Amino acid sequence: MSGVAGTTRGTLDRVRSAVAHAVWVICSIAALFLALGALFIAFGANTDNALVKFVLDVADRLDLGVFDRDDGVKQWTSDNADTKNALFNWGIGALVWLVAGRILDRLIRPSEPAASR
Repeated sequence: MSGVAGTTRGTLDRVRSAVAHAVWVICSIAALFLALGALFIAFGANTDNALVKFVLDVADRLDLGVFDRDDGVKQWTSDNADTKNALFNWGIGALVWLVAGRILDRLIRPSEPAASR
């Protein structure tokens, strides 16, 4: 491509790449909150601490109700049930955020031009 069409295409590709990168970063941060929240519960972090409370509150919102530690995919009722529920449900939730982010990144990002032979 050359001229205006090439310039427009180049600009569109840069915008799509930036959006794809932003989506991937947002999904990665969501996964990080879920993973940190699960670790805070597993290690018995002080829930009166502002940072711990913030991370747990954000993780509660990011689990989308499907991977909820109180009513998620799998629920334990035995010893250390809170820890097991958080590690399992929020761990799966973190993986889902990462996979979804990667898929969305691939869908949004422009494809690389084929190498000329």
